[in-house]
Amino acid sequence: MKLELDTPVQFLKGVGPHRAQAFARLGVQTVEDLLYHTPHRFLDATTVTPIAEAVVGNEVNLVGTVVSTGIIPTRRLKIFKAVIQDGSGVIECSWPGQPFLERVIKRDLLILVSGPVKFYHGRQIVPREQIILGEQGESELLGRGMILPVYRATEGLSHRLIRKLINEHLEALVATVQESLPPHLLKEHSLPDLRDTFRAVHNPPTTEAAERGRRRLAFDELLDLQIVVARARQIAKAVPKGPRIENRRDLTTQLKNNLPFELTSDQKRCIREVTADMASGERMHRLLMGDVGTGKTVVALFAMMLAIENGYQAVFMAPTELLAEQHGRSLTELAASLGIVPDLLLGRLSPSEKQQVRKRIAAGEARLVVGTHALIQEHTQFSRLGIAVIDEQHRFGVEQRAALVGKGDSPDVLLLSATPIPRSLALTVYGDLDISTLRIKPAGRGAISTDVRPAKARSKVYEFIRGECDAGRQAYVVYPVIDESERTDLRAASSMSVELKEKLKPHKVGLVHGRMKTEERELTMRRFRDGEIKVLVATTVIEVGIDVSNATVMMVEHPERFGLAQLHQLRGRVGRGAHRGYCILMSPERSVPRRLRQFAETEDGFEIAELDLKERGMGELVGARQSGGLFLRYADFSKDAELIPAARSAAFALLEEDPDLSSKPNQRLRQRIERRYERGMELFRVG
Repeated sequence: MKLELDTPVQFLKGVGPHRAQAFARLGVQTVEDLLYHTPHRFLDATTVTPIAEAVVGNEVNLVGTVVSTGIIPTRRLKIFKAVIQDGSGVIECSWPGQPFLERVIKRDLLILVSGPVKFYHGRQIVPREQIILGEQGESELLGRGMILPVYRATEGLSHRLIRKLINEHLEALVATVQESLPPHLLKEHSLPDLRDTFRAVHNPPTTEAAERGRRRLAFDELLDLQIVVARARQIAKAVPKGPRIENRRDLTTQLKNNLPFELTSDQKRCIREVTADMASGERMHRLLMGDVGTGKTVVALFAMMLAIENGYQAVFMAPTELLAEQHGRSLTELAASLGIVPDLLLGRLSPSEKQQVRKRIAAGEARLVVGTHALIQEHTQFSRLGIAVIDEQHRFGVEQRAALVGKGDSPDVLLLSATPIPRSLALTVYGDLDISTLRIKPAGRGAISTDVRPAKARSKVYEFIRGECDAGRQAYVVYPVIDESERTDLRAASSMSVELKEKLKPHKVGLVHGRMKTEERELTMRRFRDGEIKVLVATTVIEVGIDVSNATVMMVEHPERFGLAQLHQLRGRVGRGAHRGYCILMSPERSVPRRLRQFAETEDGFEIAELDLKERGMGELVGARQSGGLFLRYADFSKDAELIPAARSAAFALLEEDPDLSSKPNQRLRQRIERRYERGMELFRVG
């Protein structure tokens, strides 16, 4: 049979129904999917270190035959160990907390291990990754300097079998491919054509050729994503603007004159950007991205006052009741001199209380409304909604945000995010939004000291926390896991909260984590906010949203298990009042890891986000775009930064000439986008 891109993979010789089911677990269902199932790494002779030359302290790739295995029990966990051997020597491999590997890694198998070489009763490697190569012939390929692609595999479908199937069918698979980019783009960005690209990534003559192929695939997916967000932007801007806003300088001027503090230059600039948007003939669709404590709420209040002075209602939606209450209090204080009192609509209100608030909203008497998901229920109707402000917008689904915006006649939208994102990533993730950025913190904030302490200093750190509590202040202690497990030797929140209750008597210790019921968790947080609880033991559920100005200490256990951006969010929970804040990272390492030193040396969230991006990739900074948008398999933000503006400008140029990509030269590109993105069909159907 003649292969086409949409031919089911089961019809390839050597696959069949059973292996097709295994391929489906990898997201491979068609010939096209198989072509795009590219190796996640390549091995060649230059990247494999002879075992005899593995130096303590270095990261290495080793290939050897397993000569013995065993499980070593310890007090806290079981350790699986294997000894591997090549022609130059032997080395022990150690996997703490992974005894199940005994069923997988057996004697006489050829195995690749990657990780740091350490010294513990002799040289030892603690693998971060292991791949069973299985056949001695593959070791010989490496020895001759040939490139060995390694594929993501699954049960019943090893990477070796995937490589064998792709090699057998590669030319037939490649023959199904038609170029989707205009020739001028290939030339302008020095990109190989699509057929050569797939040959290069699946059967590369050199690692450089494989990288050129990956770069082409990275450009394609960045271009497709930029076209989707640019098209979404076109459609959003084309929606007739409902509210008619003028910069009347009535409530906004009063607010500025009555603020108990001076606005930062960043806040003034962002207020100007928001005001210009709202007063334009187009609907505002803006993201306000600010580091922890840079004053996003104040900027949002100016936007809401601008809508209110024009006779419209303003709504502020927060992801949790605790956060909504917090914003309600701060907005009440800031707007008191203007005679405006926010109405709160929360899920915990009684039915009669909710009904009263909803009546005020429907009648237009409630001019400024603060709430949670209760705002988007069908019973809640606005009289004249002018602006919707959505805090921690990434914690709401697209449908939830759309439901709130749908309460009005194309109101302006201001999204807030406390997670700093590097500009390169922001252009990709939020390409359909205008972006304002806050970096400068207002004067009067307490400074924060960050220190990395070894495990042996734990008792002294507890003494310090006790001293802060004795002085009337409060502390957080954060753990990476809820419960202890024999598979890890990590300290856990549930067991350590019991220990801390003893060590910090008579100060009350509370516990919050993600498995608690929302009501129970928020009650504990309220007790901490009100000062009844002095020390809050938690997992990262307190990463964003809780503002306790009296909290001065953030102690984080096992900081190596957190991303730098995540640590920065945790650090931002302290130093929010007049007192100095302290962030203490309890590291199990004898020497301070470089990444933690870098974190301790800067408080700039955007700089930390850049470091995190280089170290851990984009997954730690933002999750998948909930609209079905962000799905990047090939682009690497640490080395593809120049491709992002190139893909962005190419996307805008293509859409300017052909808004719905309906011309013949662009049809293959449009079809690819419609296959790749859930919203692709919807966005181009509008055109």
